[in-house]
Amino acid sequence: MHPNEDWRIAKESVLLASVPEDLVETILSHTETRSFDRGTTIFLQGEPADSVYIVLEGWVKLFRISQNGAEAVVGVFTKGRSFGEAAAFRNDVYPVAAEAVTDCRVMPVRAGLILGLMKSRPELCTAILASTFKHLHALVSQVEQLKAHTGAQRVAEFLLELCPITEGACAVTLPYDKVLIAGRLGMKPESLSRSFARLKEVGVKISQNHAMVSNVEALRHYAEEDRAMAWSRAQ
Repeated sequence: MHPNEDWRIAKESVLLASVPEDLVETILSHTETRSFDRGTTIFLQGEPADSVYIVLEGWVKLFRISQNGAEAVVGVFTKGRSFGEAAAFRNDVYPVAAEAVTDCRVMPVRAGLILGLMKSRPELCTAILASTFKHLHALVSQVEQLKAHTGAQRVAEFLLELCPITEGACAVTLPYDKVLIAGRLGMKPESLSRSFARLKEVGVKISQNHAMVSNVEALRHYAEEDRAMAWSRAQ
């Protein structure tokens, strides 16, 4: 991918979207990209957190290992998404591990670089605070999805997050391992398959690791409709 495209993706990420343009240029000029093969560890749970990561290409999963050795998927991230802010800016350790789900490229932005710039440019503090609130809002939305939406609606919301447009038709790429999507949405893999089948009625067609959305607005309407109505349609 061309470096200019990498910068465009990074500038639109939650981490940098609110940062003044000249500071974004400074940050990106001191940041390099890294590539990881599928299955490669990006960082370990408990490792010192020194960077915030922006995904440029591919998929990354965040997960925790419980005391009984089970893996709990915390999130899956693709192009334009960032993660690791809370731990990195507190000079803490990563509370989760990160692994490349597919071959991927990421941009690790050093937290020390941003914290250093904050001393001379206080407005950067406000911008980073704004990004933190966006992440918090996303987490609240995830909790709301789990409590107030059917499985098919949760899948619809997940697909909408990946759609690059707000209306019309589009195609989005999914992680190869559907178990990750199920884990992210609090579902079992078989429930995910049933949800994909139910979304056919609103124009979603799954082909291997691609989802074809015929009408983004119709999908959004389905995701936002009353839970009772969604359940009745699913019967």
